[in-house]
Amino acid sequence: MSKRVNNTMVLRIEAFSLTIASLYLYHIMGYSWKLFVMLILIPDVSIAGYLLRNTVGAFTYNLFHVKVMPIALAAFAYYTYSYELYPVALTWFTHINIDRMLGIGLKTTKGFQQTHLGKI
Repeated sequence: MSKRVNNTMVLRIEAFSLTIASLYLYHIMGYSWKLFVMLILIPDVSIAGYLLRNTVGAFTYNLFHVKVMPIALAAFAYYTYSYELYPVALTWFTHINIDRMLGIGLKTTKGFQQTHLGKI
């Protein structure tokens, strides 16, 4: 097995663990599963940047698929007492981890199929 395969597998296992943890947290916090279903695919709207060109698509997709963004949203919610944003941040975080678990990584400027985890 090559280093690439080992590294990718470790990242996928990590993403699986974070997906389970975030779903469990969502459940114990008592957030609406209907809201979860409505929000889970919203980050994929960022794919629309590819309609302009690969560089724009990679930028917009990656902006909405890095874990720091939903974490920043949760921090913003905490500091502004906007607790209604927590389920949004948690759903977004879950979406990103599901993508990573499935091997869908951050995009390169070479096209939608090329990611930091390899070719889709």
